[in-house]
Amino acid sequence: MNKLTAALAAFAALAALTGAAKAATTADEAAKLKSTLTPLGAEKAGNADGSIPAWDGGLKDLPVSGAMGDIPTAIFPGEKPLFQVTAANMAQYEALLSDGTRALLRKFPDTFRLDVYPTHRTARASDTVYERTFANATGCETTDGGLSLKGCIGGTPFPIPSSGIEVMWNFLMRIEAPSIDYSFKNIVGNADGTHTLATRNQISFQYPFYYPEATAGSFKGEYAMLRFNTLEPPFKAGESLVIRDSIDPADPRKAWQYLVGQRRVRRAPTVAYDTPDFVASGANYFDEVQGLFGALDRYTWKLVGKKELLIPYNSNGFIGASQADAFAKHHLNPDKVRWERHRVWVVEATVADGKRHAVPKRTYYLDEDTWLIALMDGYDAEGKLWRTTQMTPFVVPAIPATIVKTATVFNLQANTMSVIQALNGETFKVVPQKPETFFTGDAVAADGMR
Repeated sequence: MNKLTAALAAFAALAALTGAAKAATTADEAAKLKSTLTPLGAEKAGNADGSIPAWDGGLKDLPVSGAMGDIPTAIFPGEKPLFQVTAANMAQYEALLSDGTRALLRKFPDTFRLDVYPTHRTARASDTVYERTFANATGCETTDGGLSLKGCIGGTPFPIPSSGIEVMWNFLMRIEAPSIDYSFKNIVGNADGTHTLATRNQISFQYPFYYPEATAGSFKGEYAMLRFNTLEPPFKAGESLVIRDSIDPADPRKAWQYLVGQRRVRRAPTVAYDTPDFVASGANYFDEVQGLFGALDRYTWKLVGKKELLIPYNSNGFIGASQADAFAKHHLNPDKVRWERHRVWVVEATVADGKRHAVPKRTYYLDEDTWLIALMDGYDAEGKLWRTTQMTPFVVPAIPATIVKTATVFNLQANTMSVIQALNGETFKVVPQKPETFFTGDAVAADGMR
């Protein structure tokens, strides 16, 4: 750990212990975003042994080839792993492995491994996002006990965070295009190693927080909208779901569902938190979609600090693999998953007083360059590791950003996995903004075909 990492960790630990309320970052602190920190708040310098290089501006001039819509599928063609981590040698890399990664190595010693490649700090955003992030640093604050925001728009809210909940807001407000369309599959990996297609869907996502015309003063609070239609299997084809997420702690999510059997739209208030995700046959919870999906009020969030960790990264090759090539019986195909060494923020989530959740404790690991969740470990009421999530972040130059969609949730006690929003063999496009009336229950009702 270098001096800057140690200083950040110490500050974070102090804030976590004292429960310090967020005050906007000072101008002197924010000035580091133009010197020692990247424009999004990561340490610009590399690590001591050079295994993590200095950030030099991100994904520009990458040797890009192949494409799946707007996703280049071969950003480092011909590059070979530096080394492999297996069940046999994992002790050598103990400090660089999360609990969940160690558990998978032990559970599947003959098939699961990490192919560790050179680290590439590809994170990059537009100049507009950088300018807005700089403004957020001194203008953005949490309100309502940390459960809402004010003074933020169009960039990382807290590039120099002082609490766990600020780090998690950075994830919820992660860099996205204003509007995207893509298709995906939800695949259930059964205990016997077989795979079942739960659903295949077409989805539209819109992010008002990143509208070009948005300002902190005009932002109405709804930061994400989605609408999807189920394409497969035939008995579910035509079902739809609309969700609008907001920073309003009194009404953080509005959801509507269209069921073909009933031929009507109804509100769907349970599409949240630890409700089993019916889009994935109940194999994961709704708030495990995309790493974390929804409001932050069920947990308290402790910022532990930073550490170096092996995480899936620059996963364009995995996203571009066919479904048959992407998955082994009980986990992702290690031949297709690229692991790299990066610095991550560590945030512990513990169920808040007076709240309930099926997973009472979680540990999130977020990449310092992108604020994306890379890994998550979930523990049961006895403190035993129960589930672990692997994210597969990928570079999209058309935004530009590194983003996540696919989350693979392993239930270590049931020996199952749920691959949520698998993009393999599907499409992904950055598209013009849609009218917000598209993301309403009325619009779904009008378009219902069955």
